[in-house]
Amino acid sequence: MSLFNKVFASVGIGAAKVDTRLEKDRVMPGEEIRGVVQIRGGSTEQKIDDIYLSLHTTYIKESDDKKYTATAQIDRFRLTQSFVIKENETKEIPFSFRLPMEMPLSMGRTKVWVTTGLDIKNAVDPTDKDYLTVIPNQVMDGIFSAVSDLGFRLREAECEEAPRHLRRHLPFVQEFEFVPVSGPFRGKLDELELNLYPNNENEIEVLMQVDRKAKGLGGFLSEAMGMDESYVRMTVHASDLPSLKQKIQGAVERYC
Repeated sequence: MSLFNKVFASVGIGAAKVDTRLEKDRVMPGEEIRGVVQIRGGSTEQKIDDIYLSLHTTYIKESDDKKYTATAQIDRFRLTQSFVIKENETKEIPFSFRLPMEMPLSMGRTKVWVTTGLDIKNAVDPTDKDYLTVIPNQVMDGIFSAVSDLGFRLREAECEEAPRHLRRHLPFVQEFEFVPVSGPFRGKLDELELNLYPNNENEIEVLMQVDRKAKGLGGFLSEAMGMDESYVRMTVHASDLPSLKQKIQGAVERYC
Protein backbone atom coordinates (compact mmCIF):
# COMPACT_ATOMS: atom_id res chain seq x y z
CA MET A 1 0.00 0.00 0.00
CA SER A 2 1.42 3.37 -0.97
CA LEU A 3 1.70 6.33 1.39
CA PHE A 4 -1.08 8.11 -0.50
CA ASN A 5 -3.44 5.16 -0.08
CA LYS A 6 -2.76 5.12 3.66
CA VAL A 7 -3.64 8.79 3.88
CA PHE A 8 -6.77 8.27 1.80
CA ALA A 9 -7.88 5.44 4.10
CA SER A 10 -7.38 7.54 7.23
CA VAL A 11 -9.72 10.26 5.98
CA GLY A 12 -12.37 7.87 4.74
CA ILE A 13 -11.68 8.00 1.00
CA GLY A 14 -12.19 4.61 -0.62
CA ALA A 15 -13.53 3.37 2.71
CA ALA A 16 -15.23 0.09 3.54
CA LYS A 17 -19.02 -0.17 3.27
CA VAL A 18 -21.44 -1.94 5.58
CA ASP A 19 -24.84 -3.50 4.94
CA THR A 20 -27.05 -5.31 7.47
CA ARG A 21 -29.51 -7.99 6.43
CA LEU A 22 -32.10 -8.86 9.05
CA GLU A 23 -33.80 -12.26 9.12
CA LYS A 24 -37.06 -10.35 9.62
CA ASP A 25 -38.00 -6.76 10.37
CA ARG A 26 -41.30 -7.47 12.15
CA VAL A 27 -40.49 -8.28 15.78
CA MET A 28 -41.85 -8.25 19.34
CA PRO A 29 -40.23 -6.91 22.52
CA GLY A 30 -38.01 -9.55 24.10
CA GLU A 31 -37.71 -11.49 20.85
CA GLU A 32 -34.36 -12.68 19.49
CA ILE A 33 -33.34 -11.00 16.27
CA ARG A 34 -30.88 -12.55 13.81
CA GLY A 35 -29.09 -11.40 10.71
CA VAL A 36 -25.82 -10.89 8.87
CA VAL A 37 -23.57 -7.85 8.61
CA GLN A 38 -21.76 -7.65 5.27
CA ILE A 39 -18.60 -5.54 5.03
CA ARG A 40 -17.15 -4.72 1.62
CA GLY A 41 -13.62 -3.42 1.43
CA GLY A 42 -12.91 -0.22 -0.45
CA SER A 43 -10.01 0.75 -2.67
CA THR A 44 -7.50 0.29 0.14
CA GLU A 45 -6.87 -2.02 3.06
CA GLN A 46 -8.35 -0.80 6.37
CA LYS A 47 -8.39 -1.91 9.99
CA ILE A 48 -11.90 -2.20 11.49
CA ASP A 49 -11.63 -1.53 15.23
CA ASP A 50 -15.21 -2.42 16.06
CA ILE A 51 -18.56 -3.44 14.59
CA TYR A 52 -21.64 -2.50 16.57
CA LEU A 53 -25.41 -2.63 16.29
CA SER A 54 -27.49 -0.08 18.17
CA LEU A 55 -31.24 0.33 18.60
CA HIS A 56 -32.74 3.80 18.42
CA THR A 57 -36.00 5.71 18.61
CA THR A 58 -37.05 9.33 19.01
CA TYR A 59 -38.91 10.91 21.90
CA ILE A 60 -40.33 14.29 22.88
CA LYS A 61 -38.19 16.21 25.33
CA GLU A 62 -38.98 19.50 27.04
CA SER A 63 -36.54 22.25 28.01
CA ASP A 64 -37.27 25.87 28.94
CA ASP A 65 -40.98 25.30 28.22
CA LYS A 66 -40.15 24.23 24.67
CA LYS A 67 -40.63 20.77 23.20
CA TYR A 68 -38.25 19.18 20.73
CA THR A 69 -37.48 15.74 19.32
CA ALA A 70 -34.46 13.87 20.67
CA THR A 71 -32.95 10.54 19.63
CA ALA A 72 -32.47 7.85 22.26
CA GLN A 73 -30.23 4.81 22.13
CA ILE A 74 -32.21 1.87 23.49
CA ASP A 75 -29.38 -0.65 23.47
CA ARG A 76 -26.03 -1.35 21.82
CA PHE A 77 -24.32 -4.63 20.90
CA ARG A 78 -20.70 -5.21 19.94
CA LEU A 79 -20.31 -7.91 17.29
CA THR A 80 -16.61 -8.65 16.87
CA GLN A 81 -13.01 -7.86 17.74
CA SER A 82 -10.84 -5.71 15.46
CA PHE A 83 -9.78 -7.10 12.07
CA VAL A 84 -8.42 -5.97 8.71
CA ILE A 85 -10.60 -5.74 5.60
CA LYS A 86 -8.53 -5.98 2.45
CA GLU A 87 -9.05 -4.08 -0.77
CA ASN A 88 -12.36 -5.17 -2.39
CA GLU A 89 -12.71 -8.01 0.12
CA THR A 90 -16.17 -9.07 1.37
CA LYS A 91 -16.77 -10.41 4.88
CA GLU A 92 -20.06 -11.60 6.38
CA ILE A 93 -20.56 -11.70 10.13
CA PRO A 94 -23.69 -13.42 11.47
CA PHE A 95 -25.26 -12.05 14.66
CA SER A 96 -28.12 -12.57 17.06
CA PHE A 97 -29.30 -10.57 20.05
CA ARG A 98 -32.41 -10.29 22.17
CA LEU A 99 -34.50 -7.14 22.00
CA PRO A 100 -35.15 -5.43 25.34
CA MET A 101 -38.61 -5.89 26.84
CA GLU A 102 -38.89 -2.09 27.07
CA MET A 103 -38.70 -1.66 23.29
CA PRO A 104 -41.29 0.92 22.20
CA LEU A 105 -43.96 -0.31 19.80
CA SER A 106 -44.25 0.92 16.22
CA MET A 107 -47.55 2.67 16.84
CA GLY A 108 -48.59 6.25 16.19
CA ARG A 109 -45.55 8.41 15.45
CA THR A 110 -43.07 6.02 17.04
CA LYS A 111 -40.32 4.66 14.77
CA VAL A 112 -37.59 2.23 15.78
CA TRP A 113 -34.44 1.44 13.82
CA VAL A 114 -31.18 -0.50 13.94
CA THR A 115 -27.94 1.30 13.13
CA THR A 116 -24.91 -0.75 12.12
CA GLY A 117 -21.54 0.97 12.36
CA LEU A 118 -17.92 0.22 11.61
CA ASP A 119 -15.44 1.95 13.91
CA ILE A 120 -12.44 2.89 11.78
CA LYS A 121 -9.72 4.89 13.51
CA ASN A 122 -9.18 8.39 12.05
CA ALA A 123 -11.80 7.76 9.37
CA VAL A 124 -15.39 8.65 8.59
CA ASP A 125 -17.18 5.66 10.13
CA PRO A 126 -19.61 4.06 7.65
CA THR A 127 -23.09 3.22 8.96
CA ASP A 128 -26.27 1.48 7.83
CA LYS A 129 -29.82 2.14 9.06
CA ASP A 130 -32.68 -0.39 9.02
CA TYR A 131 -36.19 0.21 10.37
CA LEU A 132 -37.99 -2.36 12.53
CA THR A 133 -41.71 -2.85 12.97
CA VAL A 134 -42.18 -3.64 16.66
CA ILE A 135 -45.56 -5.25 17.32
CA PRO A 136 -47.25 -6.02 20.69
CA ASN A 137 -46.69 -9.39 22.31
CA GLN A 138 -49.60 -11.49 23.57
CA VAL A 139 -50.10 -9.65 26.88
CA MET A 140 -49.73 -6.19 25.31
CA ASP A 141 -52.16 -7.09 22.55
CA GLY A 142 -54.60 -8.39 25.19
CA ILE A 143 -54.46 -5.06 27.03
CA PHE A 144 -55.12 -3.07 23.87
CA SER A 145 -57.95 -5.41 22.85
CA ALA A 146 -59.62 -5.10 26.26
CA VAL A 147 -59.45 -1.30 26.11
CA SER A 148 -60.83 -1.36 22.56
CA ASP A 149 -63.68 -3.65 23.62
CA LEU A 150 -64.63 -1.05 26.26
CA GLY A 151 -65.24 1.48 23.47
CA PHE A 152 -61.89 3.28 23.38
CA ARG A 153 -60.03 4.24 20.20
CA LEU A 154 -56.29 4.90 20.07
CA ARG A 155 -55.77 8.59 19.32
CA GLU A 156 -52.03 8.85 19.72
CA ALA A 157 -48.96 6.83 20.70
CA GLU A 158 -45.77 8.71 21.37
CA CYS A 159 -42.55 8.40 23.36
CA GLU A 160 -42.08 11.21 25.85
CA GLU A 161 -39.38 12.08 28.34
CA ALA A 162 -40.27 10.30 31.58
CA PRO A 163 -40.16 11.93 35.00
CA ARG A 164 -37.54 10.26 37.19
CA HIS A 165 -40.10 8.41 39.33
CA LEU A 166 -41.48 6.69 36.21
CA ARG A 167 -38.14 5.81 34.62
CA ARG A 168 -36.57 2.40 34.46
CA HIS A 169 -33.65 1.89 32.10
CA LEU A 170 -34.59 4.43 29.45
CA PRO A 171 -35.06 8.22 29.61
CA PHE A 172 -38.51 8.02 28.01
CA VAL A 173 -41.78 6.16 28.33
CA GLN A 174 -44.22 5.36 25.52
CA GLU A 175 -47.66 6.79 26.17
CA PHE A 176 -50.83 5.42 24.55
CA GLU A 177 -53.70 7.90 24.51
CA PHE A 178 -57.20 6.50 24.07
CA VAL A 179 -60.52 8.34 23.72
CA PRO A 180 -63.97 6.82 24.44
CA VAL A 181 -66.07 6.70 21.28
CA SER A 182 -68.67 4.19 22.51
CA GLY A 183 -69.38 1.92 25.46
CA PRO A 184 -69.74 2.66 29.18
CA PHE A 185 -67.20 5.51 29.36
CA ARG A 186 -68.38 7.67 26.49
CA GLY A 187 -69.42 11.03 27.93
CA LYS A 188 -67.77 10.22 31.28
CA LEU A 189 -64.08 10.37 30.36
CA ASP A 190 -62.07 12.69 28.16
CA GLU A 191 -59.31 10.14 27.66
CA LEU A 192 -57.50 7.16 29.08
CA GLU A 193 -53.70 7.13 28.93
CA LEU A 194 -51.66 3.95 29.33
CA ASN A 195 -47.98 3.36 30.07
CA LEU A 196 -46.72 -0.22 29.90
CA TYR A 197 -43.79 -1.49 31.99
CA PRO A 198 -43.01 -5.12 31.09
CA ASN A 199 -41.46 -7.28 33.81
CA ASN A 200 -41.13 -10.19 31.40
CA GLU A 201 -42.99 -11.51 28.37
CA ASN A 202 -45.87 -12.78 30.53
CA GLU A 203 -46.28 -9.90 33.00
CA ILE A 204 -46.73 -6.16 32.51
CA GLU A 205 -47.25 -3.35 34.98
CA VAL A 206 -49.84 -0.91 33.61
CA LEU A 207 -50.10 2.70 34.71
CA MET A 208 -53.44 4.22 33.67
CA GLN A 209 -54.25 7.90 33.82
CA VAL A 210 -58.02 8.39 33.96
CA ASP A 211 -59.01 11.85 32.73
CA ARG A 212 -62.61 12.59 33.75
CA LYS A 213 -64.89 14.82 31.71
CA ALA A 214 -65.59 18.21 33.28
CA LYS A 215 -69.12 18.68 34.63
CA GLY A 216 -70.36 22.09 35.75
CA LEU A 217 -68.28 24.92 37.21
CA GLY A 218 -66.64 22.67 39.78
CA GLY A 219 -65.63 20.25 37.06
CA PHE A 220 -64.13 22.97 34.91
CA LEU A 221 -62.17 24.32 37.90
CA SER A 222 -60.89 20.82 38.67
CA GLU A 223 -59.88 20.39 35.04
CA ALA A 224 -58.06 23.71 35.04
CA MET A 225 -56.15 22.71 38.18
CA GLY A 226 -55.41 19.18 36.91
CA MET A 227 -57.54 17.61 39.65
CA ASP A 228 -59.72 15.72 37.19
CA GLU A 229 -56.98 13.11 36.63
CA SER A 230 -56.49 9.94 38.64
CA TYR A 231 -53.81 7.26 38.36
CA VAL A 232 -54.44 3.53 38.51
CA ARG A 233 -51.64 0.98 38.66
CA MET A 234 -52.24 -2.70 38.03
CA THR A 235 -50.22 -5.78 37.11
CA VAL A 236 -51.47 -7.82 34.16
CA HIS A 237 -50.36 -11.44 33.78
CA ALA A 238 -51.00 -13.69 30.79
CA SER A 239 -53.47 -15.63 32.94
CA ASP A 240 -55.57 -12.45 33.36
CA LEU A 241 -56.34 -12.12 29.65
CA PRO A 242 -59.71 -13.96 29.61
CA SER A 243 -61.14 -11.55 32.25
CA LEU A 244 -59.01 -8.50 31.51
CA LYS A 245 -61.86 -6.41 30.06
CA GLN A 246 -63.82 -6.70 33.32
CA LYS A 247 -60.69 -6.03 35.41
CA ILE A 248 -59.91 -2.79 33.55
CA GLN A 249 -63.56 -1.70 33.53
CA GLY A 250 -63.82 -2.17 37.30
CA ALA A 251 -60.60 -0.23 37.94
CA VAL A 252 -61.62 2.71 35.72
CA GLU A 253 -65.23 2.88 36.99
CA ARG A 254 -64.02 3.78 40.48
CA TYR A 255 -62.83 7.14 39.16
CA CYS A 256 -65.81 8.13 36.97
